[in-house]
Amino acid sequence: MKANETKVEDFLSSNKTQFVIPVYQRNYDWSTSQCKQLLDDILEVGTSKKTNAHFIGSVVYVHDDVYTSSRIKELTVIDGQQRLTTLTLIYLTLYRLAIEMNDEGLEAEISETYLTNKFAPEEEKLKLRPTENNDKAIKYLLRSDSTEEFNDFSKVIDNFNYFKSRITQENIEYVLKGLSKLMFVEISLDREKDDPQRIFESLNSTGLELSQADLIRNYILMGLNRKSQNKIYNNYWEIIEKLAKDESLNTSKVSDFIRDYLTLVNNKIPNKSKVYLEFKAKFPTSDLEQLENNLLPIKSLVKFYNKLLNPKNEPDRAIRTQLEYINRLEINVAFPFLMKVYEDYSENIIDKETFIKVLDFIQSFAWRRFILGLPTNALNKIFMTLYEKIDKENYLISLQKWLLKRPGSQRFPKNNELIESLKLKDVYNVKSKNRTYLLERLENFENKEPVKIEGNTDITIEHIFPQNPDPKWKVDLGTDEYNFIKETYLNTIGNLTLSGNNGKLGNKVFTFKRDLENAGYKDSRLWLNKYLSIAEKWDKAEIEKRFDLLAERFLKIWEYPEIELDDRDENNEVNIFEAEDPKHKKLEYAIFFDQKIEVTQVAKLYVEVFKQLFDLQPETFFTTDLAEKVTLTKTPKEGNPRQPVQINDTYFIEGNIDNIGKFEKIKHALTIFDSEDELTIKYAEK
Repeated sequence: MKANETKVEDFLSSNKTQFVIPVYQRNYDWSTSQCKQLLDDILEVGTSKKTNAHFIGSVVYVHDDVYTSSRIKELTVIDGQQRLTTLTLIYLTLYRLAIEMNDEGLEAEISETYLTNKFAPEEEKLKLRPTENNDKAIKYLLRSDSTEEFNDFSKVIDNFNYFKSRITQENIEYVLKGLSKLMFVEISLDREKDDPQRIFESLNSTGLELSQADLIRNYILMGLNRKSQNKIYNNYWEIIEKLAKDESLNTSKVSDFIRDYLTLVNNKIPNKSKVYLEFKAKFPTSDLEQLENNLLPIKSLVKFYNKLLNPKNEPDRAIRTQLEYINRLEINVAFPFLMKVYEDYSENIIDKETFIKVLDFIQSFAWRRFILGLPTNALNKIFMTLYEKIDKENYLISLQKWLLKRPGSQRFPKNNELIESLKLKDVYNVKSKNRTYLLERLENFENKEPVKIEGNTDITIEHIFPQNPDPKWKVDLGTDEYNFIKETYLNTIGNLTLSGNNGKLGNKVFTFKRDLENAGYKDSRLWLNKYLSIAEKWDKAEIEKRFDLLAERFLKIWEYPEIELDDRDENNEVNIFEAEDPKHKKLEYAIFFDQKIEVTQVAKLYVEVFKQLFDLQPETFFTTDLAEKVTLTKTPKEGNPRQPVQINDTYFIEGNIDNIGKFEKIKHALTIFDSEDELTIKYAEK
């Protein structure tokens, strides 16, 4: 490796040289604000008589002794393409301005020194050879043809237009002076002696932060020769990048997709910041054939991931509707599972009816849990391994049985607790997606003419008893009932409906809202207003009657499966936080961090849990009150702890505690470790 401080203009003016941006580099992504900062710096040093140099980072490249047929030296840029591309755009702006100024000398100097290799053939003429899309944009700008339009979206074009708006005849002199003072560190690598991938990872670039997907792409492609790079990129990675995208936001989801894929194959959810490291560990550097074998299943699943992100791409209307619902609920944690189910459907392992029932069942599971307010982090571990629980011969039933067996905070809520929670739940002050999902599905159940509510500005949510009621409401209801409704039922489903005339109905009394001609509940064609059209008044009793109707409909939409669980299905596992008092009880086993522990005594479970927690993160014991709670010590003294129990080669904790106390200390530790869902126990039968 050789590193030298170099003037930018000297580097770019290198004779018969082409700076190649390889396919594994991310696309050009500099924002206008970054372009502004660079140009501001250039103008500042260009106008300063005191500043002789301005450092803008580094450029790292590999030579590989590659020359074109016309003896153009190719330098493969490992890091710095964002800066090089932006500098090229500034020189292109100066070139176009020189043409407008009829300054043929400056035009030729910029073109032949910084932008092109004068005597090279057309395909090798550009000094900077970016990736395909950017290459088209730069060649378009260089042609300077006013009759030609560039219609594709391009950051290159956007940023060129920004520079064009700021670089003028008035400041061109200062821009040129500023460019002449720019410096960076030029780092040349020898592939035989240096490890470009490792150097790339360790660089503290001043450009855009690399995503996990960027790092993975570089890892896959950087070690290959040019021909193999193009093959892997064109046949695999480009397809993954194209499909793993939220098309409505035009944002890449490749990092998330790879994370979901690793979750699926490893049965372990990678930390978002360690997806690249997990990928490297799972797929160590290998030959081209092995690399293709590794990428093939990833490429195979990405088309299903695309439809989960973008339901509009699913051609079947019934399936698309279910995907839209799942999309609104943002059950992204289920994507590893759903990708495989989607694949089974595409391969005819399950039929369309079963696929739709699975999608509907997952909604019921997630939505019921939402109504109860059960912790969402419990879903991570459920969906991580859920696909493995499916019996392909009994697809839906096996899935339903397994989820119905989940204990405690992982449970599938039953009807009684669901209705009890729904009755009082504030469903108005939740995410608008969730709110409209609830009301739209209630409205459209078995409706042959479904009403679209999501994104429909003509229909809004209406409080029947208003948020700011007309004073007549209190007169009609009486103070006690008025206050009760306002405090208890205001934002609950029993008091909410849909209306296209919210503004007209306003805060008026119920009879006015019911009878208003062509706008009231009586004239509404919505199912949600059917009961309101015949109600004589709107009080606590009427809200509760309407709730009963809505609850009945709710249970038909988000069903609890009517299947019987036999003794083998009822395993009575329970989260320790929801377990009965352990006094005078024995265990059959426990499951801690997904590992089954064969223990029959609470005392042994207590020791095992603290052994694992201390091994996992010993510093947590000392940075919280945990060490004090369990009397953690290196050197047990007489009577302290009273009954020392060893948890590793050095440390001991107090063991002289009854079973209830042991459970309390375990739960306290799990709370500190944010691992409340990690310990499940099963009591032995008496």
